Amino acid sequence: MSAVQTEQVLVVPTELFHRLGYFQGFNSDVAKYLDELLSPEHTSYRPRGEMEEDPSYKQLIPYVIFRFRDETGSTQIFNYTRGKGQGEQRLHSKRSVGIGGHISSDDAAELDAYAQGMRRELEEEVSIETPYDERCVGLINDDETEVGKVHLGVVHVFDVQRPEVYPREEEIVEAGFQSVATLLADLEHFESWSAICLQALFGDDDS
Repeated sequence: MSAVQTEQVLVVPTELFHRLGYFQGFNSDVAKYLDELLSPEHTSYRPRGEMEEDPSYKQLIPYVIFRFRDETGSTQIFNYTRGKGQGEQRLHSKRSVGIGGHISSDDAAELDAYAQGMRRELEEEVSIETPYDERCVGLINDDETEVGKVHLGVVHVFDVQRPEVYPREEEIVEAGFQSVATLLADLEHFESWSAICLQALFGDDDS
């Protein structure tokens, strides 16, 4: 039995998301959603293999974007290509600006399982060799793709002092910081969540 089949991941009923206020795309009203979505009365851990095929649940995914502003005020975003060894086969070879992944039942030993899961994913995937400030800026929902139907993204922006974020995983390839304008001109090669975030968060900043 594969790890995907046996891993227990954090989910919430899709009905709860609809009750709080359905949206397609990006929503910056974190306060409206996050406390309720992460409330223990609504969350559960279920087999990942089953959840990937069950749109009656949404898997909650922290999605971290690294932003660097240089001395001229130009904004650069960390981005990479997903290799074929990463867990979600439907995203292989896509460009991405997001680092993160599922919250596992193994994270539940900590008081804040969500925060622990985000830290674990970051430590597994990248090396952050610079001070940074972090804030949660919104949520992503994309029911227009098969992947999106069973996931709900929680978007965090890490403002780094230096562009010193490096891959730890071999499957994070062609990684580095590039200007917002460069990324916006290449949206067709990005996974849908990244395209949504780039347009919603940085569409007015083409520096």
